[in-house]
Amino acid sequence: MKKKIKFGPAGNPIGFKGQTVTVCDYIRDIGLEAYEYQATYGVKIQKQSGLKLGENARSNNVRVSMHGPYYINLAAQKDDVLERSIERLVQSAQAAQWIGAYRIVFHPGFYTKYTPLEALNRCKGAIGDLLEKLDSLGVKKFTFAPETTGKRSQLGNLDAIIDICQSFDHFSPTIDFAHLHARGRGCIKGADDYHRILTRLEEGLDGIGKRKEALHCHFTRIEYTDAGERKHHVLMEEEYGPPLEPLLQELVDCGWDATIICETPLLEQDALVMKEVYKKVLND
Repeated sequence: MKKKIKFGPAGNPIGFKGQTVTVCDYIRDIGLEAYEYQATYGVKIQKQSGLKLGENARSNNVRVSMHGPYYINLAAQKDDVLERSIERLVQSAQAAQWIGAYRIVFHPGFYTKYTPLEALNRCKGAIGDLLEKLDSLGVKKFTFAPETTGKRSQLGNLDAIIDICQSFDHFSPTIDFAHLHARGRGCIKGADDYHRILTRLEEGLDGIGKRKEALHCHFTRIEYTDAGERKHHVLMEEEYGPPLEPLLQELVDCGWDATIICETPLLEQDALVMKEVYKKVLND
């Protein structure tokens, strides 16, 4: 039996005007199955609201993830920046536990003065401190999902994300295909490129038993410069990559259980377009 791919918006849908705690009613009603709660400017949700949102998601069978704050740099040179980054991830894990978020997405950090390997090792040291702190607080139900990043100055190419997820329990990747495309200056052109990415991912996760977990993904059309990502675009702007249909075909053919979060400016509208393309792939 082939796994089902779920689609949903990054944040509250454009057409939704109610309170966030009831957003999954709307998401289910329009035919989507996933939702990524945005805590990108800080974890502000309170426990009572988080629990209500989690119940709303469960009653609608909507798979919820959470995007942690942007202000995280686990490879920071300054210890106080590192400490604040760890604290923001602690807050994210606590909120994710209330919400029932199956993934906590975050950007690992920046290289700054470090080599890529030095930055990766500093990040991994910070993650060790993070996990110790969560254990001391009794926070148990969380899965961090470091995201492939779109700027070449950022820690977060595919190999680095796989390395982090191989190194720690409670970690599973977020594959942002637009970021990989922008970071690689237009490297994803078709099915072969997606197959290469998914094969590398499968090889990296198989040995640690994480291949069977749901794959968390982000997708949008993206504009880029030599430095990497510049701007997100809607799906209809086909002059920007990466292509959508070959990705869906590869995910289906390779049997991935995946969630795809739409990050185009049209959010739920383009998520529904993605779902229609997915249905076409299944029926071909």
